[in-house]
Amino acid sequence: MLPRIDSIKAMRLKLGITQKKLAAMSGISASMINQIESKRSQPSYETARRIFDSLATLEGSSSPRRVGELCCKNVVTLPPENTLHDAIRKMRQYSISQIPVFRDDRPVGLITEDDIIQHLDAVGEAELKKSQLSETMGPTPPTVDYDTPALVLVPLVRFTKCILVIKHSAVVGIVTASDTLKLME
Repeated sequence: MLPRIDSIKAMRLKLGITQKKLAAMSGISASMINQIESKRSQPSYETARRIFDSLATLEGSSSPRRVGELCCKNVVTLPPENTLHDAIRKMRQYSISQIPVFRDDRPVGLITEDDIIQHLDAVGEAELKKSQLSETMGPTPPTVDYDTPALVLVPLVRFTKCILVIKHSAVVGIVTASDTLKLME
């Protein structure tokens, strides 16, 4: 999935390039870039992909930011045997909205505020306190390598609550949607 079309202009300006340069890199006309940025034209998927590929290439060459620089190194985890009540306490303690569930050193799922609310709606408050994470948790979050270019995260984080960062086969960090906003600084 591609980033939103209306982000093209902001990305181009952040990189400090002209519409003409982006057009040349993407193999389309400068007037088409102008029409897309001014919302007078909607590009085809292929055209949008070429534009975003060009922007990603420029981002990679102008900014060596890597996922490891962006991630939070303090990964709060819980084992699957813990209760949803334990998860709620941790979420409130650390002001977070999701917690990766780990068995030993291996991620096995993810518990989010949405998961807890849906479970509460289904079973009620009394059962919520006794329910284990293993009964409610969602699938394991995706992982990316520590040295992956940070721009790769933007489309991925739109479809997942968080991304785990690995280095030498061990989880060393976590990236959430709010962490990707650091790319705009």
